[in-house]
Amino acid sequence: MGIVEPASESPAAASPRLSPREGRRPRDMILSLLVLLVPIALFLTFYRVVLEGDRPIAVDPTSSIELATREFPVAQPAGLGDDWHVTSANFRREDGGATLRLGYVDPDGRPILLVQSNVAPATLVPAEVGPQGERIGAYRTDERTWMRYRGRESETALIATEQASTIVIIGDGADTTNLEKLAAAL
Repeated sequence: MGIVEPASESPAAASPRLSPREGRRPRDMILSLLVLLVPIALFLTFYRVVLEGDRPIAVDPTSSIELATREFPVAQPAGLGDDWHVTSANFRREDGGATLRLGYVDPDGRPILLVQSNVAPATLVPAEVGPQGERIGAYRTDERTWMRYRGRESETALIATEQASTIVIIGDGADTTNLEKLAAAL
């Protein structure tokens, strides 16, 4: 007599087993995403609150202003609050004169460009305001009378022409309050 072997199950009759990857549920995916998103949210909160990551990067315009004062009288703003930030300062000698450009971020977070130059106004104004610029009014401060221009798309400019230089302030055309504050501070 022979030895009887146990009957083996055929592969089709065995219950299918899922690999560990195939057995995951949507809840597992959500937990995995939370593990990634929580540290990212904590990092962003730390960056914005502690490191003041949304605050504009301020620069010191002193050297550019000193170079410009050698070429023409420079009007410097006085009395602006701590919520005004100088974000760029550039002085350049050009054909026909020199130009000082100071970029500001106003208290509302919008950019304002202050340009002072001894380049002829007939050359400077179209270059800064755009060839389609048109005079739309005037604004008076204690020191100067400013011409109000509508320049490039959605830009307004205040322009004061003096004997030795021209001052141009360019900003958002929707609200000119901060443009006027900067003009009054000069």
